Amino acid sequence: MKPLRLLFSLVASSLLLQAGDWVTYNPPAGKANGKSVVLISGDEEYRSEEGLPQLAKILSQHNGFKCTVVFSVGKSGEIEPNLHNNEPGLEALDSADLCIMLLRFREWPDDQMKHFVDYYLAGKPIIALRTSTHAFSYDGKSTSAYKKFSWSSGEWKGGFGKQVLGETWVNHWGSHKHEATRGVIDEAAKKLPIFHGVDGIFGTTDVYEAYPPADATILVRGQVLKGMEPTDAPADYKKKTASGVEQGINDPMQVIAWLREPKNEAGKVNKTFTTTMGAATDLQSEGLRRLIVNTAYDFVGLKVPAKADVSIVGEFKPTMYGFDGYVKGVKPSDHELK
Repeated sequence: MKPLRLLFSLVASSLLLQAGDWVTYNPPAGKANGKSVVLISGDEEYRSEEGLPQLAKILSQHNGFKCTVVFSVGKSGEIEPNLHNNEPGLEALDSADLCIMLLRFREWPDDQMKHFVDYYLAGKPIIALRTSTHAFSYDGKSTSAYKKFSWSSGEWKGGFGKQVLGETWVNHWGSHKHEATRGVIDEAAKKLPIFHGVDGIFGTTDVYEAYPPADATILVRGQVLKGMEPTDAPADYKKKTASGVEQGINDPMQVIAWLREPKNEAGKVNKTFTTTMGAATDLQSEGLRRLIVNTAYDFVGLKVPAKADVSIVGEFKPTMYGFDGYVKGVKPSDHELK
């Protein structure tokens, strides 16, 4: 019996160690809607390690979703956004109803990446924020079975971002850290359920240059502002696009949120919502939070509320975005509900 007890002890210890690498939020008694969401954090700049836990708290505590947030975790057990090659807990995708991601240039080991790719090939829905258009970046000498997902892929042009979401990395359009974004809802999209109760979309991040394909449903365009406050006037100057065409910075406005339903290689259709907003500071906007939460309801087949509760849970004072600006020494367990 001793060997069996030892084996059980080792397995239990392993499970406890792994469980500390992510955080799960269960909905309050009587609020569960039966749907589960996995939120994948992993970027060096836009503080997804702060924003996605807050979004998960809102989805779980106010709206009844079971939410698991996974992070880039180092050997110390601390969250390390600059670490591109370790994302423990992706197994949660195997039974998830929805994936919300904010990633940038990740290169996970194949045994981790497989969970994400299997989720995608199963035709399940995806909400992609900010730099998820360039979520993956594989070394040119990579032998990974998933290297075609790289944002710069020639085999699968533009990789996961271009082929699935509808865009890869192009360029900053507004001035980074100097010109914020006002979201302007497309007139034809206002009637969609995902816009129930949505008003006043604003983000401190700048507008990205983006050109979703013809099969995309345009939701929101980004008005470049003269400053970093929601009351600032629209910017008014000309700029050259990545292709060299000169145009007004807001004429036309760039697309910052859209829907697609591409068919994947397994013949399944993935509902996708992509927005180039989504930094932790952007999630201070009630309008943006409600648009994301509404889309979560819609994508899992639940009726979108007339005005979903998207109020902040606990304290939320997100760190300003920027490289190497993440708060050091934080473990996933530090994001647990207090």
